[in-house]
Amino acid sequence: MTAAVTLPEDRWAAAVALIDAAPDATLVCHVAPDGDALGSMLGLARVLRARGLDITCTWGDERWAVPSSYTWLPDIDTVVPPSRVRAAPSLLVVLDTASRDRLGVLGPLADAAGSLVVIDHHAHNSGLDGVQLIDPAAAATAVVVEELVRRLVPAIDADTATLLYVGLVTDTGSFQHSVTTPAVHAVAGRLLAAGARPDAVAQQLWGSRPFGFAQVLGAALSRLSLEPAAVGGRGLVWTWTTTDDLAAAGLTLDEIEPVIEAVRATREADVAAVFKQDADGTFRVSTRSRGGTDVGAVCAGLGGGGHRLAAGYTSYDDAETTARKLLAALETAPQL
Repeated sequence: MTAAVTLPEDRWAAAVALIDAAPDATLVCHVAPDGDALGSMLGLARVLRARGLDITCTWGDERWAVPSSYTWLPDIDTVVPPSRVRAAPSLLVVLDTASRDRLGVLGPLADAAGSLVVIDHHAHNSGLDGVQLIDPAAAATAVVVEELVRRLVPAIDADTATLLYVGLVTDTGSFQHSVTTPAVHAVAGRLLAAGARPDAVAQQLWGSRPFGFAQVLGAALSRLSLEPAAVGGRGLVWTWTTTDDLAAAGLTLDEIEPVIEAVRATREADVAAVFKQDADGTFRVSTRSRGGTDVGAVCAGLGGGGHRLAAGYTSYDDAETTARKLLAALETAPQL
Protein backbone atom coordinates (compact mmCIF):
# COMPACT_ATOMS: atom_id res chain seq x y z
CA MET A 1 0.00 0.00 0.00
CA THR A 2 1.37 3.41 -0.97
CA ALA A 3 2.01 5.68 2.02
CA ALA A 4 -0.40 8.54 2.68
CA VAL A 5 2.56 10.95 2.83
CA THR A 6 5.91 10.55 1.08
CA LEU A 7 8.67 12.80 2.43
CA PRO A 8 12.34 12.18 3.25
CA GLU A 9 12.89 11.00 6.82
CA ASP A 10 15.41 13.76 7.47
CA ARG A 11 12.67 16.31 6.77
CA TRP A 12 10.52 14.87 9.56
CA ALA A 13 13.52 14.77 11.90
CA ALA A 14 14.30 18.43 11.19
CA ALA A 15 10.73 19.45 12.02
CA VAL A 16 10.72 17.43 15.24
CA ALA A 17 14.05 18.96 16.27
CA LEU A 18 12.69 22.50 15.83
CA ILE A 19 9.61 21.61 17.88
CA ASP A 20 11.74 20.06 20.64
CA ALA A 21 13.92 23.18 20.81
CA ALA A 22 11.10 25.77 20.90
CA PRO A 23 9.57 27.09 24.15
CA ASP A 24 6.69 28.64 22.21
CA ALA A 25 5.08 28.30 18.81
CA THR A 26 2.59 30.28 16.77
CA LEU A 27 0.43 28.19 14.45
CA VAL A 28 -1.02 30.06 11.47
CA CYS A 29 -3.33 28.77 8.75
CA HIS A 30 -4.43 30.59 5.61
CA VAL A 31 -6.96 33.41 5.46
CA ALA A 32 -10.63 32.40 5.18
CA PRO A 33 -9.78 29.03 6.75
CA ASP A 34 -11.62 25.86 5.82
CA GLY A 35 -12.02 22.59 7.70
CA ASP A 36 -8.61 21.24 6.74
CA ALA A 37 -6.82 24.43 7.77
CA LEU A 38 -8.63 24.68 11.11
CA GLY A 39 -8.61 20.98 11.92
CA SER A 40 -4.92 20.62 11.10
CA MET A 41 -3.94 23.70 13.10
CA LEU A 42 -6.00 22.92 16.19
CA GLY A 43 -5.12 19.22 16.14
CA LEU A 44 -1.39 19.93 16.03
CA ALA A 45 -1.82 22.63 18.69
CA ARG A 46 -3.28 20.10 21.13
CA VAL A 47 -0.28 17.83 20.68
CA LEU A 48 2.26 20.63 21.04
CA ARG A 49 0.56 22.00 24.16
CA ALA A 50 0.73 18.52 25.70
CA ARG A 51 4.49 18.58 25.03
CA GLY A 52 4.79 21.81 27.03
CA LEU A 53 4.95 24.47 24.33
CA ASP A 54 3.19 27.79 24.78
CA ILE A 55 0.90 27.76 21.73
CA THR A 56 -0.92 30.53 19.87
CA CYS A 57 -3.31 29.76 16.99
CA THR A 58 -4.63 32.30 14.50
CA TRP A 59 -4.93 33.37 10.87
CA GLY A 60 -4.38 36.70 9.11
CA ASP A 61 -7.73 38.02 7.89
CA GLU A 62 -8.09 41.78 8.32
CA ARG A 63 -11.75 41.33 9.28
CA TRP A 64 -10.99 38.45 11.63
CA ALA A 65 -13.75 36.19 12.91
CA VAL A 66 -14.16 32.51 13.66
CA PRO A 67 -16.15 30.95 10.80
CA SER A 68 -19.59 30.25 12.19
CA SER A 69 -19.69 26.86 10.46
CA TYR A 70 -16.79 25.70 12.63
CA THR A 71 -17.63 27.14 16.06
CA TRP A 72 -18.28 23.58 17.26
CA LEU A 73 -14.68 22.42 16.76
CA PRO A 74 -12.76 21.36 19.89
CA ASP A 75 -10.46 24.15 21.11
CA ILE A 76 -11.81 26.71 18.64
CA ASP A 77 -12.13 29.02 21.64
CA THR A 78 -8.34 29.05 21.97
CA VAL A 79 -7.73 30.88 18.68
CA VAL A 80 -6.93 34.59 18.89
CA PRO A 81 -7.09 37.54 16.49
CA PRO A 82 -3.87 38.33 14.62
CA SER A 83 -3.39 41.47 16.72
CA ARG A 84 -2.65 39.23 19.74
CA VAL A 85 0.15 37.23 18.14
CA ARG A 86 3.76 37.47 19.34
CA ALA A 87 5.79 39.75 17.10
CA ALA A 88 8.65 37.24 16.99
CA PRO A 89 7.64 33.70 17.99
CA SER A 90 10.35 31.12 18.62
CA LEU A 91 8.72 28.82 16.10
CA LEU A 92 6.17 29.58 13.39
CA VAL A 93 4.20 26.69 11.94
CA VAL A 94 2.27 27.52 8.78
CA LEU A 95 -0.51 25.10 7.87
CA ASP A 96 -2.48 24.42 4.68
CA THR A 97 -0.57 26.96 2.61
CA ALA A 98 3.00 27.70 1.64
CA SER A 99 2.24 31.04 0.02
CA ARG A 100 3.12 34.19 1.90
CA ASP A 101 0.18 36.14 0.49
CA ARG A 102 -2.25 33.56 1.90
CA LEU A 103 -1.08 34.55 5.39
CA GLY A 104 -2.75 37.94 5.00
CA VAL A 105 -1.67 40.48 7.60
CA LEU A 106 0.57 37.88 9.26
CA GLY A 107 2.93 37.52 6.30
CA PRO A 108 5.79 39.35 8.12
CA LEU A 109 5.82 36.65 10.83
CA ALA A 110 7.60 34.35 8.39
CA ASP A 111 10.65 36.64 8.63
CA ALA A 112 10.36 37.51 12.32
CA ALA A 113 10.08 33.97 13.71
CA GLY A 114 13.14 32.20 15.07
CA SER A 115 12.40 29.13 12.92
CA LEU A 116 9.74 28.06 10.45
CA VAL A 117 7.95 24.82 9.58
CA VAL A 118 5.52 24.71 6.65
CA ILE A 119 2.95 21.89 6.53
CA ASP A 120 0.89 21.68 3.36
CA HIS A 121 -0.36 19.58 0.45
CA HIS A 122 -1.01 22.21 -2.22
CA ALA A 123 0.94 22.18 -5.46
CA HIS A 124 0.83 25.97 -5.93
CA ASN A 125 3.24 27.32 -3.34
CA SER A 126 5.62 30.27 -3.13
CA GLY A 127 7.26 32.69 -0.77
CA LEU A 128 8.01 30.64 2.37
CA ASP A 129 11.25 28.92 3.39
CA GLY A 130 12.04 26.86 6.49
CA VAL A 131 11.51 23.13 6.95
CA GLN A 132 8.90 22.16 4.39
CA LEU A 133 6.62 19.22 5.12
CA ILE A 134 4.84 19.61 1.80
CA ASP A 135 3.48 16.67 -0.20
CA PRO A 136 1.22 17.65 -3.13
CA ALA A 137 0.15 14.02 -3.39
CA ALA A 138 -1.26 13.98 0.15
CA ALA A 139 -5.05 14.05 0.35
CA ALA A 140 -5.15 16.78 3.01
CA THR A 141 -2.87 18.81 5.22
CA ALA A 142 -4.42 16.87 8.10
CA VAL A 143 -2.81 13.73 6.65
CA VAL A 144 0.63 15.37 6.80
CA VAL A 145 -0.06 16.58 10.35
CA GLU A 146 -1.17 13.08 11.39
CA GLU A 147 2.14 11.68 10.13
CA LEU A 148 4.07 14.34 12.08
CA VAL A 149 2.02 13.74 15.21
CA ARG A 150 2.83 10.03 15.07
CA ARG A 151 6.49 11.05 15.44
CA LEU A 152 5.74 13.31 18.40
CA VAL A 153 3.44 11.27 20.66
CA PRO A 154 2.56 7.59 21.07
CA ALA A 155 -1.19 8.22 20.96
CA ILE A 156 -3.73 11.02 20.53
CA ASP A 157 -6.97 11.74 22.34
CA ALA A 158 -10.49 11.86 20.87
CA ASP A 159 -10.55 15.63 20.40
CA THR A 160 -7.28 15.62 18.47
CA ALA A 161 -8.53 12.73 16.35
CA THR A 162 -11.78 14.61 15.67
CA LEU A 163 -9.93 17.72 14.51
CA LEU A 164 -7.69 15.79 12.12
CA TYR A 165 -10.68 13.80 10.87
CA VAL A 166 -12.48 17.06 10.06
CA GLY A 167 -9.50 18.09 7.95
CA LEU A 168 -9.42 14.72 6.22
CA VAL A 169 -13.11 14.53 5.30
CA THR A 170 -13.20 18.19 4.25
CA ASP A 171 -10.47 17.89 1.65
CA THR A 172 -11.42 14.42 0.39
CA GLY A 173 -15.02 15.50 -0.12
CA SER A 174 -16.09 12.94 2.46
CA PHE A 175 -13.86 10.37 0.68
CA GLN A 176 -15.44 11.04 -2.72
CA HIS A 177 -12.43 12.68 -4.43
CA SER A 178 -9.86 10.73 -6.43
CA VAL A 179 -7.21 11.46 -3.78
CA THR A 180 -8.95 8.88 -1.57
CA THR A 181 -6.60 5.89 -1.52
CA PRO A 182 -6.28 2.82 0.71
CA ALA A 183 -3.66 4.76 2.69
CA VAL A 184 -6.15 7.59 3.24
CA HIS A 185 -8.68 5.13 4.61
CA ALA A 186 -5.94 3.77 6.86
CA VAL A 187 -5.45 7.27 8.28
CA ALA A 188 -9.20 7.55 8.82
CA GLY A 189 -9.17 4.19 10.56
CA ARG A 190 -6.49 5.34 13.00
CA LEU A 191 -8.45 8.51 13.76
CA LEU A 192 -11.66 6.57 14.36
CA ALA A 193 -9.78 4.16 16.61
CA ALA A 194 -8.55 7.18 18.59
CA GLY A 195 -12.11 8.39 19.18
CA ALA A 196 -13.27 10.46 16.20
CA ARG A 197 -16.99 9.92 15.53
CA PRO A 198 -17.84 10.09 11.82
CA ASP A 199 -21.57 10.37 12.49
CA ALA A 200 -21.13 13.40 14.77
CA VAL A 201 -18.69 15.09 12.38
CA ALA A 202 -20.93 14.47 9.37
CA GLN A 203 -23.93 15.91 11.20
CA GLN A 204 -22.02 19.09 12.01
CA LEU A 205 -20.48 19.52 8.56
CA TRP A 206 -23.33 18.49 6.25
CA GLY A 207 -26.39 17.40 8.17
CA SER A 208 -27.52 20.70 9.67
CA ARG A 209 -28.22 24.02 7.94
CA PRO A 210 -30.09 27.14 9.10
CA PHE A 211 -33.33 27.94 7.27
CA GLY A 212 -31.66 30.97 5.73
CA PHE A 213 -29.31 28.70 3.81
CA ALA A 214 -32.23 27.36 1.78
CA GLN A 215 -33.22 30.94 0.97
CA VAL A 216 -29.74 31.85 -0.27
CA LEU A 217 -29.47 28.60 -2.20
CA GLY A 218 -32.76 29.39 -3.92
CA ALA A 219 -31.53 32.85 -4.89
CA ALA A 220 -28.27 31.42 -6.23
CA LEU A 221 -30.00 28.72 -8.26
CA SER A 222 -32.37 31.32 -9.75
CA ARG A 223 -29.32 33.07 -11.26
CA LEU A 224 -27.65 29.93 -12.57
CA SER A 225 -25.98 30.14 -15.99
CA LEU A 226 -24.77 27.22 -18.10
CA GLU A 227 -22.00 27.74 -20.65
CA PRO A 228 -21.83 24.37 -22.46
CA ALA A 229 -19.14 25.48 -24.94
CA ALA A 230 -16.79 26.69 -22.20
CA VAL A 231 -13.66 24.86 -21.05
CA GLY A 232 -13.06 23.37 -24.48
CA GLY A 233 -16.61 22.05 -24.65
CA ARG A 234 -16.55 20.49 -21.18
CA GLY A 235 -18.85 23.20 -19.84
CA LEU A 236 -19.07 25.76 -17.05
CA VAL A 237 -22.01 26.39 -14.73
CA TRP A 238 -21.88 29.50 -12.55
CA THR A 239 -23.92 31.76 -10.32
CA TRP A 240 -23.50 34.41 -7.65
CA THR A 241 -24.84 35.56 -4.31
CA THR A 242 -25.10 39.10 -2.96
CA THR A 243 -24.68 40.79 0.38
CA ASP A 244 -28.42 41.48 0.26
CA ASP A 245 -29.03 37.70 0.05
CA LEU A 246 -26.92 37.19 3.16
CA ALA A 247 -28.54 40.05 5.06
CA ALA A 248 -32.04 38.79 4.33
CA ALA A 249 -31.11 35.29 5.49
CA GLY A 250 -29.04 36.43 8.46
CA LEU A 251 -26.01 34.40 7.33
CA THR A 252 -22.27 34.91 6.94
CA LEU A 253 -20.16 34.06 3.90
CA ASP A 254 -18.71 30.88 5.32
CA GLU A 255 -22.21 29.54 6.02
CA ILE A 256 -23.11 29.55 2.33
CA GLU A 257 -19.97 27.77 1.09
CA PRO A 258 -22.01 24.55 0.52
CA VAL A 259 -23.95 26.30 -2.28
CA ILE A 260 -21.14 25.18 -4.59
CA GLU A 261 -21.96 21.54 -3.89
CA ALA A 262 -25.47 21.96 -5.29
CA VAL A 263 -24.18 23.84 -8.34
CA ARG A 264 -21.42 21.32 -9.10
CA ALA A 265 -23.97 18.53 -9.51
CA THR A 266 -24.89 19.95 -12.93
CA ARG A 267 -24.22 17.05 -15.31
CA GLU A 268 -23.57 19.23 -18.37
CA ALA A 269 -20.62 21.12 -16.85
CA ASP A 270 -17.20 19.89 -15.79
CA VAL A 271 -16.50 23.14 -13.92
CA ALA A 272 -18.81 24.87 -11.44
CA ALA A 273 -18.28 28.31 -9.88
CA VAL A 274 -20.05 30.40 -7.27
CA PHE A 275 -19.20 34.07 -6.75
CA LYS A 276 -20.06 35.15 -3.20
CA GLN A 277 -20.20 38.91 -2.69
CA ASP A 278 -18.39 40.18 0.40
CA ALA A 279 -19.18 43.31 2.41
CA ASP A 280 -16.49 45.29 0.56
CA GLY A 281 -18.04 44.48 -2.82
CA THR A 282 -15.48 41.89 -3.85
CA PHE A 283 -16.47 38.34 -4.73
CA ARG A 284 -15.04 35.24 -3.13
CA VAL A 285 -14.99 32.76 -6.00
CA SER A 286 -15.30 29.03 -5.30
CA THR A 287 -14.67 26.59 -8.14
CA ARG A 288 -15.04 22.83 -8.49
CA SER A 289 -14.13 20.37 -11.22
CA ARG A 290 -15.88 17.07 -11.89
CA GLY A 291 -12.51 15.62 -12.89
CA GLY A 292 -11.56 16.97 -16.29
CA THR A 293 -10.10 20.39 -15.47
CA ASP A 294 -7.36 21.61 -13.12
CA VAL A 295 -9.18 24.49 -11.43
CA GLY A 296 -6.31 24.88 -8.97
CA ALA A 297 -4.04 26.06 -11.79
CA VAL A 298 -6.76 28.39 -13.09
CA CYS A 299 -7.37 29.98 -9.69
CA ALA A 300 -3.63 30.33 -9.06
CA GLY A 301 -3.42 32.33 -12.29
CA LEU A 302 -6.22 34.57 -11.01
CA GLY A 303 -4.49 35.29 -7.70
CA GLY A 304 -5.81 32.43 -5.60
CA GLY A 305 -5.10 28.74 -5.35
CA GLY A 306 -6.24 25.40 -4.06
CA HIS A 307 -6.48 21.86 -5.37
CA ARG A 308 -6.89 20.49 -8.87
CA LEU A 309 -10.58 19.79 -8.25
CA ALA A 310 -11.43 22.52 -5.73
CA ALA A 311 -9.95 26.01 -5.60
CA GLY A 312 -10.81 29.68 -5.21
CA TYR A 313 -9.73 33.30 -5.50
CA THR A 314 -10.96 36.84 -4.89
CA SER A 315 -12.44 38.90 -7.73
CA TYR A 316 -12.55 42.69 -7.62
CA ASP A 317 -14.96 42.92 -10.56
CA ASP A 318 -18.73 42.68 -10.83
CA ALA A 319 -20.34 39.28 -11.35
CA GLU A 320 -20.57 39.47 -15.15
CA THR A 321 -16.96 40.60 -15.52
CA THR A 322 -15.84 37.94 -13.07
CA ALA A 323 -17.58 35.31 -15.17
CA ARG A 324 -16.04 36.63 -18.38
CA LYS A 325 -12.52 36.57 -16.95
CA LEU A 326 -13.03 33.09 -15.52
CA LEU A 327 -14.28 31.83 -18.88
CA ALA A 328 -11.17 33.23 -20.57
CA ALA A 329 -8.86 31.64 -18.01
CA LEU A 330 -10.60 28.28 -18.34
CA GLU A 331 -9.90 28.18 -22.08
CA THR A 332 -6.24 27.47 -21.35
CA ALA A 333 -6.86 25.35 -18.24
CA PRO A 334 -4.80 22.14 -17.93
CA GLN A 335 -6.87 19.01 -18.49
CA LEU A 336 -6.68 16.14 -16.02
